[in-house]
Amino acid sequence: MIRATDHKRFWLILCAACLAGSPTLAGEPKGDVPEPYAWKAGVATAKITPEEPMWMAGYAARKKPSEGVAQDLFAKALALEDAEGDRVVIITLDLIGVLTSLREAVESQVQEKHGLSPGRLLLNTSHTHCGPEYRERSGREEEARRYHKFLEETLVQISGEAIERLAAVEVTYSHARAGFAMNRRLKTEKGYRNSPNPDGPVDHDVPVLAVKSPDGALVAALFGYACHNTTIGFYEFCGDYAGYAQEYLEADHPGAVAMFVAGCGADQNPYPRSELVRAQQHGRTLATAVEAALFATPRPVSGPLRSAARKIDLQRTDESGGTRAYPIQVIRFGNDVTLVALASEVVVDYSLRLKRELGGGPAIWVAGYSNGYFGYIPSKRVLEEGGYEADPWAPSTEEQIVAAVHELNETLSGRP
Repeated sequence: MIRATDHKRFWLILCAACLAGSPTLAGEPKGDVPEPYAWKAGVATAKITPEEPMWMAGYAARKKPSEGVAQDLFAKALALEDAEGDRVVIITLDLIGVLTSLREAVESQVQEKHGLSPGRLLLNTSHTHCGPEYRERSGREEEARRYHKFLEETLVQISGEAIERLAAVEVTYSHARAGFAMNRRLKTEKGYRNSPNPDGPVDHDVPVLAVKSPDGALVAALFGYACHNTTIGFYEFCGDYAGYAQEYLEADHPGAVAMFVAGCGADQNPYPRSELVRAQQHGRTLATAVEAALFATPRPVSGPLRSAARKIDLQRTDESGGTRAYPIQVIRFGNDVTLVALASEVVVDYSLRLKRELGGGPAIWVAGYSNGYFGYIPSKRVLEEGGYEADPWAPSTEEQIVAAVHELNETLSGRP
């Protein structure tokens, strides 16, 4: 029989042992675990739907300008600052791509007006095929110039607004999966054609960087997926599935800003497709995957925040010849998340390879359609196979890009 005094002594000893073995007491810093509100963040949004009919981007078969708006298009900016005062600004756009001229104009003005160096500014587009064509087309040059100028001013403005709104937040990372993307390179007797290939390589990961205020409210959700925004191809402006995913998330989290980052989806299509209701269905699927990631066990993200960017020369092999300056950017969130941003339409092989080669440490998130746009960027495999995505780049293209990513990542991780 255990006496009451023995029972009390047992619990005192047990509690003392627990406290002695505990690394910290409540309220004390927890070693490698980041302080919840060591981050600051600010967000800003702006509608970028053209106010006049414009030629639309993405499908060469279109023969006339836009005829309405199915869904508004947006530009959104997220400014992040770590405990040391280092910042990055991430801008997402419901557009076909980031023209080099747009990138250069915005980075120059953001540096001049807001003190943000070019390597700390990331521009990513959803690659919707129901947005405006703002390259200068014959006979519609003035239309494109006006919209280009409007975009410049808008992106510089929301960058400044996001920086001005910096406030204490918690940043976490998690991921889930969505399965509507399918490889679209189908092997036939006559070569590879654009058709559903359920056995082809895919990347169904849905990475989510969540920003929450001290009261637990969701401030922003930055999320990605590797798939073309080509569910629809009519004559109305629309963000396609990515636009609907953002719309649904913001409706379900009043006050929050949802931001889509396009992944390496150059050889991926959403299936089924060709109807507006399908874009809405895929949008709900992706939004549900983001919710699943938020509901799962997100892990805190620590600093320091580091970013680096460079351009490499890629060689063309067609009659145009010459080289193109290809931008690559890496943003590292302490030892928790590494975001790799590649330009233009990058096939899924790049994402799968970089995750494999950079894995074992921080979570690896690979985006395409970032900071520049000039056609497809095939892997060595796709170049050898041929087909729609096999644009004429040198066979060394994949190795050049991957090597540059490794170099930037090693620099940011402190390795020589």
